[in-house]
Amino acid sequence: MENFTFFNPTKIEFGTGKELLIGRHLAEHGIKKVLLCYGSERIKREGLFDIVNQSLADKGIVIVELGGIVSNPVISKVREGIALARAHQVSAILSVGGGSVLDSSKAIAAGVRYDGDVWDLFVGKAPVESALPLFAILTLAATGSEMNAGAVVTNDETREKFFIMAPPLFPKVSIVNPALMQGVSRDYLVYSASDVIAHLIEAYFTATVHPKLQSRLVESLINTVIETTEALLADPADYGARAEFAWAATLALNGLTFSGVAGFSYPNHAIEHALSALFNVPHGAGLSVVVPAWMKWYRDRNPLQFERFAKNVFGVDTGEAGIAALQAWYDKIGTPTRLSQLGINESDLPAIVENARGNVRVFGIADTYTPEVVTAILKNAL
Repeated sequence: MENFTFFNPTKIEFGTGKELLIGRHLAEHGIKKVLLCYGSERIKREGLFDIVNQSLADKGIVIVELGGIVSNPVISKVREGIALARAHQVSAILSVGGGSVLDSSKAIAAGVRYDGDVWDLFVGKAPVESALPLFAILTLAATGSEMNAGAVVTNDETREKFFIMAPPLFPKVSIVNPALMQGVSRDYLVYSASDVIAHLIEAYFTATVHPKLQSRLVESLINTVIETTEALLADPADYGARAEFAWAATLALNGLTFSGVAGFSYPNHAIEHALSALFNVPHGAGLSVVVPAWMKWYRDRNPLQFERFAKNVFGVDTGEAGIAALQAWYDKIGTPTRLSQLGINESDLPAIVENARGNVRVFGIADTYTPEVVTAILKNAL
């Protein structure tokens, strides 16, 4: 294993009824006024908003609302949130929703503490040095943003989808109650499964050093995602399956699976960000298209790991069979595996490849993922 430093200061409150504790947690951090960020009105229809509001009111905490955050969150909404947070002088940000809401909340938290335009932080003009304290209540498991220091946002003017990552963006407390995720649609359940698997396989396949312990951990999490997704498709009320799925999503991107790993990259995310930036496809749906296409292109560069994946995840003998098995499973659960299923045609490839130039540069892999390589990968998905 490589030398490593593992740091994760986020406190996780996991289980039923944990959302009732949110007021206490903010009060313990001395919060008096909070910007409450959310997406759709579902949290109000289902009563979660009232529960959160009461928990905060019981501790004398005032809320300022910012609703309407969309999937594939955009920088214009982040700017709106920054202006609102400054105008009301809030002292923290509370995200109630899925990864898109939390990513927006992180960007708002960083932007409030930065004198320039928040997009500067995404394009590397300035580092994230400080952020308002962040708290989260999850209503969808997928991104792992509840226990990491990253956030991804699209610039709705330039159609660039970039990320920020810095220690101040770790949430102070994240509440993960699987019961709050029961209303997630079938489509977003399978997109979430694709997202979690993509988080796990990036380092698994691309790392120059990947200890067996970490490989076993990744395989276990992937197997858990597969088993629990199928269980939830059969019975959306299966709390046990939803709980294991949610915790697997958190563990997939909280740094644990990367400890002792070296020399890895995120090519699938770099390419998919171009798809969702240009065509606003759900991130997980884009990944289920890109990942098998990339695997077919990359397999010969790490054949032993692909054989290991095939055997330990799907019980087949060859790397090629393992890729086919993953693609077949995506087809089985109903997440896309072809660009045409996203409404994307071969004529769209040049625009995607051009957009991906910025992504591969930001991810530090531009030398390997040239326009010609990205084109070849995408053609595997036609």
